[in-house]
Amino acid sequence: MHVLLEKQKQHTANFTGGLESIRDLQSHPICPAHRGAEGTAPPPPEERRMDPVRVAVVGAGVMGLSTALCISKLVPRCSITVISDKFSPGTTSDVAAGILIPHAHPDTPIHKQKQWFRETFDHLFAIANSAEAGEAAVHLVSGWQIFQSIPTEDEPFWADVVLGFRRMTEAELKKFPQHVFGQAFTTLKCEGTAYLPWLEKRVKESGGLMLTQRIEDLWELHPSFDVVVNCAALGSRQLVGDLKIFPVKGQLLNVQAPWVKHFIRDGSGLTYIYPGASNVTLGGSRQEGDWNLSPDAEISKDILSRCCALEPSLQGAWDIKEKVGLRPYRAGIRLQIEVLARDGQRLPVVHHYGHGSGGFSLHWGTALEAARLLSECVQALRTPAPKSKM
Repeated sequence: MHVLLEKQKQHTANFTGGLESIRDLQSHPICPAHRGAEGTAPPPPEERRMDPVRVAVVGAGVMGLSTALCISKLVPRCSITVISDKFSPGTTSDVAAGILIPHAHPDTPIHKQKQWFRETFDHLFAIANSAEAGEAAVHLVSGWQIFQSIPTEDEPFWADVVLGFRRMTEAELKKFPQHVFGQAFTTLKCEGTAYLPWLEKRVKESGGLMLTQRIEDLWELHPSFDVVVNCAALGSRQLVGDLKIFPVKGQLLNVQAPWVKHFIRDGSGLTYIYPGASNVTLGGSRQEGDWNLSPDAEISKDILSRCCALEPSLQGAWDIKEKVGLRPYRAGIRLQIEVLARDGQRLPVVHHYGHGSGGFSLHWGTALEAARLLSECVQALRTPAPKSKM
């Protein structure tokens, strides 16, 4: 569930470390300036190939920050700057339910989706088993996915990635008299309001910089950067003209109900109860093409009613807070290289967006893929052009 894509406003740029704009990068010691500009002689090709490749990651949600961290781990000799008009706690990802139960993307091969989910699960499982679990708010959670009719597939593609996947027993199903079939398993949950700052901290520790600035056109980043990674999600409609991505408005409730320990999810994914570290998330709704971020009282009432039907004790929940979000839906996740060209100049771009409501479930796996694509761009930049034969 993605949330909080507000109407864009002009923001005063604020660069971690005292810089104020992209221009200041040209004099920043750890982000080398574009050399050979304004009449100065460019260095020889051999020297340029030894410079750090300057990478701009556009977007500071879970995709942008995880991609920046993967690049710092996998691609040597890069300087990384994450650029966005919103950082945590104001991003789309901050209000995501953050549970690892993926949905299928019809235009993406199942084996790739399973690979990305497994890589994400392994990454978060390692955090959950570390001393950093509390700081990152990543934890294991067990529960049930229930169905009012028997599903057509025996088990989902991700069944052997989560822990202890099995069919629910008759005794367990007695808790849900309106449902005839169910699956029990243990998965992971991470809370964006803690996990995003955790990612950001590690990007900074690796030398990455954070720049608060709205980007209207990727060419604004040239020549200050050599490669761009576009993690702008719904912003890609305007930024790169991708009309295949569209919003699916969702509404959820965060409530206090500390006695709820197991997740419950209707097989359709529309109704769910996800206990977290600080609250319980109740959902949800889907309104395709709706950009309105105002909560609807009737939808909230309906969500609470549906969730209470599955877990009657939620009638005693308190401190109910409404959240509204826009999921960035696309038939297929966009993970590809595009080389922009203008006036004889070239700007390699790695696109990484379009995860819909499954962003947290796949984020680390697709970030690793995006880092591999960026590595190809970096290798091309560092490879000398073939000399023409006389």
